[in-house]
Amino acid sequence: MIRYTLVCDAAHSFEGWFRNSDDFEAQCGRSLVVCPDCGSTNVGKSLMAPAVSTARKKESRPAEPPQRPDAVAGRADGAAPAVAAKTEGHAAALVPDDLRKKEVMEALRVVRNHILQTSENVGAGFAEEARKIHYGEAEERSIYGQTSLKDAQELLEEGISVVALPDLPDDKN
Repeated sequence: MIRYTLVCDAAHSFEGWFRNSDDFEAQCGRSLVVCPDCGSTNVGKSLMAPAVSTARKKESRPAEPPQRPDAVAGRADGAAPAVAAKTEGHAAALVPDDLRKKEVMEALRVVRNHILQTSENVGAGFAEEARKIHYGEAEERSIYGQTSLKDAQELLEEGISVVALPDLPDDKN
């Protein structure tokens, strides 16, 4: 996904997320990109500064995937937990940053809590237990636990679905 800072002909600035640059051009060509402030479809890309990490900004940045993922295995058939959001209209994706961040954090919190409540914690033996489930050597069930990044990558290469559970800001308080 590519995030563009967009600006309409009335100089309103907002963000839009697109699969790629061609997607952006195609949606603009069909007048599907709409300014959330004034409704204008005359929208273009604004100049954007690259996101550069500094020591001061590090604490306020969104959490990146953890180096030691707390992973969740899907079922042996490869199914994994997923979240989908249905939006009405094409302008729904163009909401202000602070509102979008709150919605994303709440959705992550809901998904994470559901996984923790409906799955078995297998601790540091996650990779081994996920393999047993996948190969039919253990009862099929949802699990979570800790594993190294290397082990998580090996599980994925074997066709075993794993998902890293994000650390949420509230978890560190």
